[in-house]
Amino acid sequence: MASVLIALGGNVGDVRATFKSAISHICGATQAVLVARSSDYRTPPWGEEDQPPFINACIEIETSLDPMALLFTLHRIEKKFGRDRANEKRWGPRTLDLDILAYDNGTIHTPELTLPHPRLFERAFVLVPLAEIAPNRDIGGRTPHQALAGVPTQGIERLGDLA
Repeated sequence: MASVLIALGGNVGDVRATFKSAISHICGATQAVLVARSSDYRTPPWGEEDQPPFINACIEIETSLDPMALLFTLHRIEKKFGRDRANEKRWGPRTLDLDILAYDNGTIHTPELTLPHPRLFERAFVLVPLAEIAPNRDIGGRTPHQALAGVPTQGIERLGDLA
């Protein structure tokens, strides 16, 4: 079984309810075990700033799917929750974004998938929830805790637990 870190994000609809359902779908569709789930965080939009704030979280799963099969499955789940990658604006609003951040300690460079995620260490909206569940995990020679020290985190707010 591989240990996989996945980032979740969205800013359209009831994102927190979407996350809850999407995580169930991820575990079911990949026959994965949920190892850890971060808190949800409200974060400022990144890239395209004229849009509502995002909600972001991270999970760790254990799965026997290979990285490409996992990517395909995550894209199917995004589509099920209303994401249309072909017609959306880059960095624009979305119902659900699922990104593989790391797959064990492996590196992959294909047109479809680069691991570790190439912009992981630039994005506080990913690093904050990731550092909550895997602060000292070695990802490409760095840890989320180390990387977080080098990025601004203003505007990121931990949300309380859902009732």
